[in-house]
Amino acid sequence: MSKNRSYRSLFNGIDVPMQLGDGTYIIPINFDNAATTPPLKKVDSFVYENILMYGSVGRGGHKSSYCTRAYEVSRQEVLNFFNITNEEEYTVIYVKNTTEGINHLASVLCNNRMDKVLATRMEHHANDLPWRMAASMFYVDIDHEGKFSLQDIEEKLYDAQGTIKYVTVTGASNVTGYVSPIHKIAELAHKYGAMIIVDAAQLIAHRAINIKGTGKNDSIDFLVFSGHKMYAPFGSGVIIGLKEVLNNKIPYLVGGGAVSAVLDDDVYWKETPQKNEAGTPNFLGAMSIVASMVVLKEVGFDAISDHEEKLKCRLLEGLSELPKVVLYGSAQCQDRLGVVPFNVEGIDHIRMSHLLKEIRGIAVRNGCFCAQPYVTRLLGISDKERYHYMLHPNLTPPGMIRASLGLYNTEEEVDDFLNTVEYIVKHRVAKS
Repeated sequence: MSKNRSYRSLFNGIDVPMQLGDGTYIIPINFDNAATTPPLKKVDSFVYENILMYGSVGRGGHKSSYCTRAYEVSRQEVLNFFNITNEEEYTVIYVKNTTEGINHLASVLCNNRMDKVLATRMEHHANDLPWRMAASMFYVDIDHEGKFSLQDIEEKLYDAQGTIKYVTVTGASNVTGYVSPIHKIAELAHKYGAMIIVDAAQLIAHRAINIKGTGKNDSIDFLVFSGHKMYAPFGSGVIIGLKEVLNNKIPYLVGGGAVSAVLDDDVYWKETPQKNEAGTPNFLGAMSIVASMVVLKEVGFDAISDHEEKLKCRLLEGLSELPKVVLYGSAQCQDRLGVVPFNVEGIDHIRMSHLLKEIRGIAVRNGCFCAQPYVTRLLGISDKERYHYMLHPNLTPPGMIRASLGLYNTEEEVDDFLNTVEYIVKHRVAKS
């Protein structure tokens, strides 16, 4: 058995047959991992084990005590995953997903709309819109390949003369797969008196993340990710953040579990993380994240990166050789995850996505991937043109096809995908 086949054996649900448009059944190919990922068997089994002992976290009887202990221990397991050994400096707050986590931070960290936040035009809506609602936004733009530069970030920080409070940046783009130099950005942010927030949703399952950095003032202050992007799709996410900062902020959600005392005219909050987790927590979601981290550490991020790098380069090189295929972003393999956006001349992205599914059972994503400012820049579409599409809903809206890879994908799947794209190009474009 080849090594990549052994990775498939770690997962549930990936070999369930699906029916094609012609009525036949086939094992599908999931190239939509940037959206969500299938569960690891270890995750499923650990969730089931904990269902048998499930009780409400907090106070209660035997099962509740077990869940409370396991839930609190899980925080340290998460910190260990990021090489954080001192839990007095950082804390773990469980949330539903990355979107909720960034909304949480934007609401807690920003005192008013006059606070200045620096972002990039590469961001997912989840790392843009919450800050727009809470602060005054500044943006670093991208070049023709969809990349931003460290020089532009430093110029924005320098020009602001220390008034930018936070820099928020994606760890890896969900559109192009570009990996951001988060520690170099952190060093720049700290140099000019800002803190850094990293949206690690796309990075978490593919690269090792050392939150403490190299010791050159380049540590990450806040980091957010989702379990469902790392093979733990059970509705849970994580904020890792500086405990002292969060302790001095009013919580985002309030209610049971967040308080030490409620008087008629006063409220006394617990310390973080408890004060930031009002309500009954998603205990099973937290367990699923810890189980996934165990597997990812056992496989090792060097092995994960090597495997996915081979698949990504095979996919990029294969698509670049096909006629009518338009690739977006850099044609190089370096410094990007297995996230590849493209279009086919003569076939709109909605139709192309449907054909891939009907002909070979291939799941991809089409559209703007919840990153409209980024995608439309890559497409060369102005805001004026976008308004035109909004006013004429009968037109096919702008978009792309995105193929995104995971640990369980194989070279055979990449080849099947390329053969299917080639078939569509030859037969469907010729008929259009």
